[in-house]
Amino acid sequence: MSDALRVALLGCGVVGSQIVRLLHEQGDDLAARIGVPLELAGVAVRRPGKHPDIAADLLTTDAAALVARDDVDLVVEVIGGIEPVRTLLLAALAGGKSVVSANKALLAEDGATLHEAATKAGVDLYYEAAVAGAIPLLRPLRESLAGDRITRVIGIVNGTTNFVLSRMDATGAGFDEALAEATTLGYAEADATADIDGFDAAAKAAILAGLAFHTRVRASDVYREGIGEVTAADLSSAKAMGCTVKLLAICERTRAGDGVERVAVRVHPAMIPRTHPLAGVGDAFNAVFVEAEAAGSLMFYGRGAGGAPTASAVLGDLVAVARNRVNGSKGAGESSYAALPVQPMGEVATRYHVALDVSDEPGVLAAVAGTFAQHGVSIQTVRQEGRGDAATLVLVTHSATDAALSSTVDRLSGMQFVRRAASVMRVEGMSSDQDS
Repeated sequence: MSDALRVALLGCGVVGSQIVRLLHEQGDDLAARIGVPLELAGVAVRRPGKHPDIAADLLTTDAAALVARDDVDLVVEVIGGIEPVRTLLLAALAGGKSVVSANKALLAEDGATLHEAATKAGVDLYYEAAVAGAIPLLRPLRESLAGDRITRVIGIVNGTTNFVLSRMDATGAGFDEALAEATTLGYAEADATADIDGFDAAAKAAILAGLAFHTRVRASDVYREGIGEVTAADLSSAKAMGCTVKLLAICERTRAGDGVERVAVRVHPAMIPRTHPLAGVGDAFNAVFVEAEAAGSLMFYGRGAGGAPTASAVLGDLVAVARNRVNGSKGAGESSYAALPVQPMGEVATRYHVALDVSDEPGVLAAVAGTFAQHGVSIQTVRQEGRGDAATLVLVTHSATDAALSSTVDRLSGMQFVRRAASVMRVEGMSSDQDS
């Protein structure tokens, strides 16, 4: 074998420490697959004293100096965040070093700049681990399905929220109770805001949409709702419909009345039928459903987070970019030729489950139905729960735009006989015959 390729590792936390372990334990196999050995040139960390298992001469607190070294061939980044990582990776790319990153936030925020730098330098930028952990997903979208036309990508891409909703569904627990259990078991960080409020899933949705539709999509283009307002009553109502609730990332091609093709990218909780392939995805697992014109429906499932699973995806990319380096070639870069406009959320059509707490008096149902009709929203089913002074009307609509549904609920909320809109949730994957 020829001389080794030397790797700079930026970050050595949960994922980075597993990368170091696997590089050591599988070194001979990796060398056989690549054609040359991989060697760690250095590991950039904030506190070297916290890493006694790594040789002291490999540890450094100066990430910029490590990236700039002439003896570094490849850079792996598992720090996260926007800065200083963006500056570090741009310096690595400009210096002719291929980059492997797991940084979904940066790629969703400014992936275009990184791709442009990689193209200019003639090196690779790979990031399989940025979405869905160990699940091989981005490379199939970018390469295996490059000859097909992808129409829709829908999936569960955040394990924390999936665990919380799965526990609520299985036990009847409330949101706070289920989140506390997730935290105790290590599925949720002490500050789970990025997960619970949908920021993590939105960044992943932007990356998925960009690859699937050959269009630059940023996290700010993604409509986002978290699961903080999902209640045990929502899960109970979903069960009554033969559904469950999942936080979904949905990326799809759309075509409005003007005939212009657009992409719609959204993250929000939704009711889905228990017969849907995503409904049975429990615990902290991830799953993504891809629909393509020629290939049909494809399902990708597995562990979406964790040190070893994510490190597996990173090493897969590292092997790929190392092979390219050895062969003097370059992998597929950014494909954004389609440049489709992003459809505003108000124009996106889907179905809705609406629960209204109302006064139990004659004429209320007729008035509610009339309000829906005035705003162009057709009702598929309606049922009334409770008696006495108050009742709850539970309605499921046909497909309607987000703007039409929002204006309907706003109008209803201002009516004297409507005490509150207890729940408004989208419904996905349900045909009309499943509603009755």
